[in-house]
Amino acid sequence: MKPPALPIRGLVLVLALACAGIAPASGGGGGRWDVLQRSIGVSAMHMQLLHNDRVIIFDRTDFGQSNLSLPDGRCRRNPRERVLPVDCTAHSAEYDVASNTFRPLFVFTDTWCSSGTVAPDGTLVQTGGWNDGYRNVRAMRACDGGSCDWNETQDALAANRWYATNQILPDGRAFIVGGRRQFNYEFFPKADASDASAIALPFLVQTRDPEENNLYPFVHLNIDGNLFIFAKNRAVLLDYKKNKIVRTYPELAGGDPRNYPSSGSSVLLPLKPSPTEAEVLICGGAPAGSYNSTKEKTFFPALVTCGRIKITDASPAWVIERMSSPRVMGDMILLPNGAEVVIINGAMDGTAGWEAANTPAYAPVVYRPDHAPGDRFEEQSATDIARLYHSSAILLRDGRVLVGGSNPHIYYNFSNEQYPTELSLEAFSPEYLDSSNDALRPKITHPSPADPAVSVKYGDSMTLQFEVPALGLVSVTMVAPSFTTHSFGMNQRLLFLDVAGPTALHGAAGAYEASVVMPATAVLAPPGYYMVFVVNGHIPSEGVWVHIE
Repeated sequence: MKPPALPIRGLVLVLALACAGIAPASGGGGGRWDVLQRSIGVSAMHMQLLHNDRVIIFDRTDFGQSNLSLPDGRCRRNPRERVLPVDCTAHSAEYDVASNTFRPLFVFTDTWCSSGTVAPDGTLVQTGGWNDGYRNVRAMRACDGGSCDWNETQDALAANRWYATNQILPDGRAFIVGGRRQFNYEFFPKADASDASAIALPFLVQTRDPEENNLYPFVHLNIDGNLFIFAKNRAVLLDYKKNKIVRTYPELAGGDPRNYPSSGSSVLLPLKPSPTEAEVLICGGAPAGSYNSTKEKTFFPALVTCGRIKITDASPAWVIERMSSPRVMGDMILLPNGAEVVIINGAMDGTAGWEAANTPAYAPVVYRPDHAPGDRFEEQSATDIARLYHSSAILLRDGRVLVGGSNPHIYYNFSNEQYPTELSLEAFSPEYLDSSNDALRPKITHPSPADPAVSVKYGDSMTLQFEVPALGLVSVTMVAPSFTTHSFGMNQRLLFLDVAGPTALHGAAGAYEASVVMPATAVLAPPGYYMVFVVNGHIPSEGVWVHIE
């Protein structure tokens, strides 16, 4: 599907951008797009990579049939389902990265607009949804051979969690916050009876407006163990152990909303070894009033600004930067070289919601946090598939970014729509994967990428052996894969590790060994599975899985 000719509203956006001195996105730039599957039968509203290199994908159940049948004549019979009480199609799928194949998964209650965390043992723990799924928890283990499926627990949560956010904690539990009409948080799993109730968070009441604009709050685990929580246009630092706000951050300049439905995106920028500071980046969103305007088919240009803040500073202040074009509903993914963040998917106008955007953002943008201000954004090659509301993106172990979803309609609509429901999967390969960089690309030989995850303890040393034809400045990164939905990669985290070496291995040209030191505490790296990459200059290797506890 090629980008359509601009309708009148699109021309209005272009004129608005021109008046603001902003050039609309264009095709050139780096990176490459590849369509992996024209259809997996399910639109990828939510995605999570597991340590078996399989991606768990799921949508919602309340729209009728998907385009993927359940196996062996199996059907979902649910009298509480509001659309199709007997449904023989799947609303979740498992995508095998290595074989580029997929299989249906069985989810019983509605997972619409939900959240998730990967537990320390590698199990995906998905929480909430809508209707019969409001308070349910579903678990999906990582296993080979196609034998695993969802296991569901009814009413395991203290409150309805629809449009909530999860963050894994140093003790391995999930912190679950917010959701529609939920101004509180809770933990899962429940430690004891005292954990059974939701805990009030007045900050979420204070940030709600007539459009809401504080759903799917951005949450990041700070290096002091507290939680940075951003909603609408400002943030607090929460000591969740004492239920106490320990810091209030200034309002992000301009005051326009950045959370759902005016959906911007956010990342915790890469952490240095033994970090003493942490920075958060928030990009895009929509001007106040944009969501209500879309109901009249008026689509305001999205926000073009990003805010960057050192959340550990004694007197923190936002630094404002400008992207090359506006964006709402973008996904921000930390790339494994630790030097780049890709901003991908979304639209240049409107907001999240049904038919609430009109001009797709086809071209990703790379942000380089260590470059000088004014030289940090670079537009990349454009896709020709619109990825609007309910699209998602995640990092794969080979360094590609997997992109899927986009369904800005109440049901699956494939005809008579400018932007029909999208069931395809694409991969965006950043410039570092170009063949011109092959001489600089490290290849980890020990541990082998094909081996099971290496178990390590906090503060342990780990030996890496790798080959590279042209050795440059070597670093090693460790990446926690994200649970991505609604423009936010929950639990996403990248750390640089202390590196000793590399030293050349005798008798093997271009072979080297380096020793790295794992993070010292679970506050820096919560327990679980991470991908470890050797980076030569800015060119990363394929990653290997490690399990830290």
